[in-house]
Amino acid sequence: MNAKTRLGDVAKVIRSKNAGPLLLTIDVIFGDAETYEKVLASGVLDARAMAKLYSVSDNEVAVIPYRQALAIKVTLPRLHRSGGPLDSDVYGAQQHAPVIDLEF
Repeated sequence: MNAKTRLGDVAKVIRSKNAGPLLLTIDVIFGDAETYEKVLASGVLDARAMAKLYSVSDNEVAVIPYRQALAIKVTLPRLHRSGGPLDSDVYGAQQHAPVIDLEF
């Protein structure tokens, strides 16, 4: 990997979904341990970075690394309640898009 690598170019899967009506979960899954460790160490998916990306407070973001699955799970509050009048993605399935272009 070069100095600036896009997350979308190295992750096997990047997806998002609801974690209830008020929370969103983003899963980033890797195909090998080396890439997983590099991304985890880079801090690109840490609570502060994800809070800034999604315009929420960093104390509302949980980042959970799962080494056994070579995955990093990020849970954060939805800006609008799922199914509410301002919601544009009732299942939360399109909310991972900003993560794809993150560079580390």
